[in-house]
Amino acid sequence: MAVTVSILGSGSRGNATFIKTDRVRLLIEAGFSRKELSARLEAIGEDPEGIDAVLITHEHTDHVSAIRGLLKELRIEAYMTWGTIRALGAEAFELNGSRIVPIQPGVPFTVGDVEAMPFSIPHDAAEPVAFRLRANGVQISQLTDIGHFSDAAAENLRGADVLILESNHDLDMLRAGPYPWNLKQRLLGRFGHLSNTAVGRFICDQFDGRAAHLLLAHLSSRNNHPELARQESLRALRRRGLEGIRLAVTGQDVPGQPIYLG
Repeated sequence: MAVTVSILGSGSRGNATFIKTDRVRLLIEAGFSRKELSARLEAIGEDPEGIDAVLITHEHTDHVSAIRGLLKELRIEAYMTWGTIRALGAEAFELNGSRIVPIQPGVPFTVGDVEAMPFSIPHDAAEPVAFRLRANGVQISQLTDIGHFSDAAAENLRGADVLILESNHDLDMLRAGPYPWNLKQRLLGRFGHLSNTAVGRFICDQFDGRAAHLLLAHLSSRNNHPELARQESLRALRRRGLEGIRLAVTGQDVPGQPIYLG
């Protein structure tokens, strides 16, 4: 009755989270090449051919690079909103026994022994969602690619045992960095990405403090540094007296150590 969670990689060059229960192996995102995704699954001792389902949050390349290949080569189910399906042109994908399952924000669905709740998020994509998953008494909430904490998004993080949360950029590094002003505006906007500061504010004001594991994800390689992200969240946790939470910063290049729950 165990649940395994592993961040295979998170950042602007690719995203994928692996979750295994007694009955199902699934991915949230498939943002690496098919070859790279297989290598990362093998690196944590998992069979790349053993994936049952993929949950896609939105159509940006760093979240969907392998989805066409997975649907063609394996017999899997891919869950995504109609907005994402249309943005990807996924209705024309070659399936070979796989299946694309349309989902709606706010409407739960089941994959094996996992109950998944997709919820709407503010991001510059066609119909983006994030996911709250429950299995074997464990809740995993993953929230990345979001410009600000809407009340609905914050509510869906409550009760998480594992919380995977975007901490994309350091405000000073982004403002002083090499990006053109229009891109900086996009990242800083209400439909862009969360800063370290926004995450610290969430921890102080809205976080319920229940999670045993807090994983900071989707860090920018140019506009952030792992230690800056970690220290911002660590200070907020200490202000709340939540020093028992295991805080980790996920990386882009190698999978994180699996977390075993239940």
